[in-house]
Amino acid sequence: MKTENTRQCLECETEVRGRKDRKFCSDYCRNTYNNRLNEDANTYVRRVNSILRKNRRILAELNPDGKKTVDSISLAEKGFNFHYYTNIYTTQKGAKYYFCYDQGYLRVDNDQCMLVVKQDYVK
Repeated sequence: MKTENTRQCLECETEVRGRKDRKFCSDYCRNTYNNRLNEDANTYVRRVNSILRKNRRILAELNPDGKKTVDSISLAEKGFNFHYYTNIYTTQKGAKYYFCYDQGYLRVDNDQCMLVVKQDYVK
């Protein structure tokens, strides 16, 4: 029997007991509801994070010693995606370093990239 004060779980619609501001009957229902609500955003974020992690892995693999120059084609052949990076560091002289987390590169010219590891002073 439903009364005026009866609250229903937003996920499974069973009666919710406890605090007045409680919206779900269990953690399972709360997680299921929020996962369904954010599913499209989560899919996009997972896809972008996957690309960023792959880019970082490629840079780290090609740059074991902390600084190295490689062909842009070598990066692309390994699956590096130049459109995705976590941040850009611009030097006082205007050079732009593109980073995937702690691994980065500077385009030396159209065909060459200098791979670097982020230093503590780079924000």
